[in-house]
Amino acid sequence: MAIHAGPPTRRWKPKLVAPIWHTLVLLAVSVGLLWMQSRSLAASGQHHGNVIHYLSVIVAEWALSFYVWLGGLIPGATRLRDLVGGRWSSMKDVLRDIGIAAAFWIVFVAAGIFMNFLLGPSHVETLGFVNPRGVVEVTLWAMMSMTSGFCEELVFRGYLQRQFLALTGSGALAVLAQAILFGVAHAYQGSKQVITITLLGLLYGILAQWRKSLRPGIISHAWSDIVNVIPIRFP
Repeated sequence: MAIHAGPPTRRWKPKLVAPIWHTLVLLAVSVGLLWMQSRSLAASGQHHGNVIHYLSVIVAEWALSFYVWLGGLIPGATRLRDLVGGRWSSMKDVLRDIGIAAAFWIVFVAAGIFMNFLLGPSHVETLGFVNPRGVVEVTLWAMMSMTSGFCEELVFRGYLQRQFLALTGSGALAVLAQAILFGVAHAYQGSKQVITITLLGLLYGILAQWRKSLRPGIISHAWSDIVNVIPIRFP
């Protein structure tokens, strides 16, 4: 009795978020913006004014996010809404993501403390001049933190992580690759901070991979930047 084998099963392969050229342009622009941010930071140190620096970061990160959104308009590319992970359908979904973000923030803080203990003081401690002073700078700092929470999660955990997943077929490699780029993007803070931020990028990447959504990471990232990274001081 002859046994006929069925058609071979195809292994599912995630599609590219956008064409490769689009990703290369994104990376090139990111390098240019990193250089501009370093110059802006140096100017803040010389003139003791953070408004221009904060505004430059906000504009740069929204520009990158706008470029990612434009990529979603390319036929066959992934739309912005799908990169984020859809929308909340109920208040229960909102509260669940807030709860996950709060729990992750505790892990985030613990990881940061551990790395600071392991690596010792870092160059970032010499950047005290970027601490917000006064109502205007505190307001802009909060705006910049919320911008970073959304835009950096969109670019690194949304766009790049999914793109690397499509290119390598490995979730682990995708998480690692975007985390390394995330760390390097903060090179102006010093080599020790690059290592720490790479670890934090790994944690954010794992969270996004697990939840299939950027929402908890966005909430946790924004909150961490507001209250955890640089203390707010009023004159």
